[in-house]
Amino acid sequence: MGEPILKLADVSRAFGDFLAVDGVSLDIRSGSITGLIGPNGAGKSTLFNVVAGDLAPSAGRVLFDGQDISSLAPERRFAAGLGRTFQIPRPFKRMSVLENVMLAPLDQSGEGLLAPVFGRGRIRREEAAIRKRALEVLDFVTLRQLADQPAGKISGGQMKLLELARVLMGDPKLILLDEPAAGVNPAITEVLIGKIEELNRSGKTFLIIEHDMDFVMRHCDPVIALAEGRVVFEGSAEEAQSNPVLLDAYLGAPVDA
Repeated sequence: MGEPILKLADVSRAFGDFLAVDGVSLDIRSGSITGLIGPNGAGKSTLFNVVAGDLAPSAGRVLFDGQDISSLAPERRFAAGLGRTFQIPRPFKRMSVLENVMLAPLDQSGEGLLAPVFGRGRIRREEAAIRKRALEVLDFVTLRQLADQPAGKISGGQMKLLELARVLMGDPKLILLDEPAAGVNPAITEVLIGKIEELNRSGKTFLIIEHDMDFVMRHCDPVIALAEGRVVFEGSAEEAQSNPVLLDAYLGAPVDA
């Protein structure tokens, strides 16, 4: 494990009088696959949204790769190397799988108002490069054969792989995965796990919200648990399986190795 790539310093997020995230301080170390667990309503998704920039912290700081990103917009965090997926995938359903992936890179030349008039050659070259990269990413996530299919017509598990593909177009350093195994058939879950571990071996860091405790205990280390917006446990998967608070509240019984 390397130095912390993400640091939360006393981060809180309130909705009126309700404190969804309450003074959370934690480090996510570079090169880790960190599992974030806790019961429904523990504050996990709110914390993800604060890290990704969809919500501003009510207090505290979010530091990514040594930079304070507390006030950065989500697209600037993506450009800095922080990508996230959603629990419920959000593809452009009428567009093809390939088009969805090609849309992911920021600041494309063709987005400017006058670019089609003065920069057609540059736009064509850039689009060709993005298309080539997008096809490579689709090949990596095993969706190449569905490149021309409307994104709304593929399965829920394939949509989870599409979400990962879109994130990978930004070549992120840290990837936030929100319940990647939820609603996914076992075969695609195994594909997804394989890709996460392959990306991790290549240097990508992961922070994963997941309710599937078998997934967390087998593939995540360390494990962080939230309850009522606060960190109640932080340690290895092995320590988590013997922690009485977690066994009673979340795990029920140890997971066989």
